[in-house]
Amino acid sequence: MSESIFVTASTSFEAACQIDVFDQAHRAHRLHGHSYQVTVRATVDQSKPLGGEELTVACEDLFRVCKPLDFRYLNDIIEIPTDENIARYVWRNLKISDINSIGLRSQSNEGVHLDGQGFAHVWRKFRFEAAHQLPKVPKGHKCGRMHGHGFEVILHTLTNLDNSSHGVDYDEIDGAWTELYDTLNHNCLNDIQGLENPTSEMISFWLWSRLKRKLPHLSWVTVYETASSGAHYNGTDFRIWKDFSIDSAIRRKRVAQSDARSRIHGHTYLCRLHLTAPLDQVLGWTIDYGDVKEKFKPIFDKLDHQPLYEIAELSDNDPLSIARWIKTNSSLSLPELERVDLYETRGCGVTVDWGNLGPALPI
Repeated sequence: MSESIFVTASTSFEAACQIDVFDQAHRAHRLHGHSYQVTVRATVDQSKPLGGEELTVACEDLFRVCKPLDFRYLNDIIEIPTDENIARYVWRNLKISDINSIGLRSQSNEGVHLDGQGFAHVWRKFRFEAAHQLPKVPKGHKCGRMHGHGFEVILHTLTNLDNSSHGVDYDEIDGAWTELYDTLNHNCLNDIQGLENPTSEMISFWLWSRLKRKLPHLSWVTVYETASSGAHYNGTDFRIWKDFSIDSAIRRKRVAQSDARSRIHGHTYLCRLHLTAPLDQVLGWTIDYGDVKEKFKPIFDKLDHQPLYEIAELSDNDPLSIARWIKTNSSLSLPELERVDLYETRGCGVTVDWGNLGPALPI
């Protein structure tokens, strides 16, 4: 599959609002406020020369649109300021072309993602504490021992706002989750019917099969086994991801000498690898997270706590050049890899994708 490149820009604003279309007893009907986080992802036109400034342009444009919303009463600007409608307002007012998606988060555990077709995927994040062990792993594998996690789950629900003034209410997702939470929380997952081999993939499958009846527009189930790894399931396909924190010194080459980025400076990068493979019917996973970490280690060691401007193969130290270098140097050891996200700062970075893009994850 051909390579696609996206830039991702993010900014935040503080604002008050009230949703009058909800019943008066609904908490959102009252005047309240949020610390909003907005993220835009745009396709990079590869027919034009890439100068490394595509991310800067996107960040500046998003800031321009969101600045008038900061410390404002949103009802004065947007008639019904739900998360979905705020995201649509931002989309309409951006000047950058080829927008692929808009994400808006009003709280740490909820938000909306507008995809390239204009559909809204409302999402809600939940947490449960549980023990498990993986009975099918090779002898000596640490996951074969009984252990536990604070699992997190994101339920993505598709809705079309053309047919509704406010879309899916987060309370609908809460209601569907409550019964399953009581089954999962403070339990051993292996003792639950259908979770005898509770890998991240099998947990996402188990959740999907039980939630789809209650949430017919469920589009993805995401399971975080740890803060840096997890799995998605959409009813047909599994995907996993693994995060790495990379601390590097850089110096930009294709900028003016008067530009501060021409000096030696540094970033703590978030590098997120997305991988797809058929489900192993015995082990119950697609790829072992530990194998991903081990196979990526030679690449990680060349980047972490290193001066990237000394890597001869890097044409520049902009996020796109680094992400492409990661792709090239990981392709042999990780053939399942099909997407690299590299964030220079929170929510601001690039995506290099040569598979199916998959769902958005909050940053």
